[in-house]
Amino acid sequence: MNGFFSPHTLFTFVPITVVMNLKKGSVIGITCPSGYVGIDRVNYAIKVLERWGFKVKLGKTVTSEHFYFSGTDSERLADLQQMLDDSEVDAIIMGRGGYGMSRIIDSLDFSAFNSKPKWVCGFSDITVLHSHIQANFAIPTLHSPMCGHFKPETENEDYLLSLFRALMGQPQRYVTPVSSFNRQGITEGILTGGNLSLLVHLQGTVSEVDTNDKLLFIEDLGEHLYHLDRMLLQLKRAGKFDNLKGLILGGFTDLKDTDRPFGQTIEEIIWDKVKEYNYPVCYQFPCGHQDINYTIALGRNHHLIVGEAGGTLELL
Repeated sequence: MNGFFSPHTLFTFVPITVVMNLKKGSVIGITCPSGYVGIDRVNYAIKVLERWGFKVKLGKTVTSEHFYFSGTDSERLADLQQMLDDSEVDAIIMGRGGYGMSRIIDSLDFSAFNSKPKWVCGFSDITVLHSHIQANFAIPTLHSPMCGHFKPETENEDYLLSLFRALMGQPQRYVTPVSSFNRQGITEGILTGGNLSLLVHLQGTVSEVDTNDKLLFIEDLGEHLYHLDRMLLQLKRAGKFDNLKGLILGGFTDLKDTDRPFGQTIEEIIWDKVKEYNYPVCYQFPCGHQDINYTIALGRNHHLIVGEAGGTLELL
């Protein structure tokens, strides 16, 4: 990487319809820009990706570690930069999330990536990268499983195969169960979002999520109920719920309560923040920090139907 990249550098936006579909023989890079991941969690992912017909290129951070992280900031930055710049790499799958993307995001140079886009795949802390790319370059990315999801017992699960279908440009259509908190309606719009904690963390930065006329997806893990209430209030006060086309709620898992109960479920907490609006709201979408974690294409146009039988999200 030559020099420091300013996030304010002007680029010509790539149309959201840009084709980045893979084919058999395409090269997938694996890097770890956030928390440490053991090679054992990556090895089976390599086997499955190769069985899918792809070639795999490993970054140096797959086997490195520095305290909590998979390398120092400079090592993780250099490894991700290499993957973004490498013309042979057609998609990048992250080893894991955790924490660390925020420490390197402003030093990444997206010039080569913007000229020749490739799929960026992951979730959790990778929300920082997803949101930054959406905000600055309007290039689609995949909110998807990472290496830890690849296991012998999950190799043939539909949610894992949804990553293969998305990489190959195949149709995506997901159905959700009925929820008493759903608000019915039909809409369409560009899908954006990711991990709630990270979306709040990015407020006021050049990576801030734009929700105007968008379908917003959110999920989270391991938070206290009052933390979630506070974060949702932050998004509401920032106007992020005002002009949505629709709201999609993924997994909110391993939640915590205080000794003195907060007094509301997560469903009730969310509903209180959006009950005044008219757009469709879809609960229980199978995506997030949970065993069943389907791939969704952020930055792409989707059709959302929420009816008596549940919800349907379809890539257009």
